[in-house]
Amino acid sequence: ELEKLGLRDDVDLHVYEVPVEYQTVQRLIPALWKKHSPQLVVHVGVSGMATTVTLEKCGHNVGYKGLDNCRFCPGSQCCIEGGPECIDSIIDMDTVCKRVSALGLDVTVTISKDAGRYLCDFTYYTSLYQSRGRSAFVHVPPLGKPYTAEQLGRALQAIIEEMLDVLEHSEDKITCQHEH
Repeated sequence: ELEKLGLRDDVDLHVYEVPVEYQTVQRLIPALWKKHSPQLVVHVGVSGMATTVTLEKCGHNVGYKGLDNCRFCPGSQCCIEGGPECIDSIIDMDTVCKRVSALGLDVTVTISKDAGRYLCDFTYYTSLYQSRGRSAFVHVPPLGKPYTAEQLGRALQAIIEEMLDVLEHSEDKITCQHEH
């Protein structure tokens, strides 16, 4: 749906479907970062427990015990051996949540600090590690429970545009601080 809607004109949108497989994530996420060198990667995952569109603040390195679609689980039960336990996104999710909520879309947006220790969290952590925090993860409920594809597409469009705005303004501040 987001691919149909697109983003603002100065943004190149690349959409990939990432299989629910630990080993594919470990190979694919670094390859996509290398191929595109993006300003930001936003992962979107469906959660059967979600009733809102949920912005995840951080990814976790350990605690992966569930088998993936290939009936595989990392023996170490972690994403990156020796990596930090938790990596926060550099995107201020509280600000993004407030801004998107203020737009009056017919979708509720919330914040979370736990993406679930399965492939969503595994993918997020892997991407955060690869990008030094320049990633985001959005959990959405299954279609129709309660939102339509169009509602979710519009919400994702607004969320990503706000994330890019927050990221650009935070980089302006970082640049400004270094000049003084």
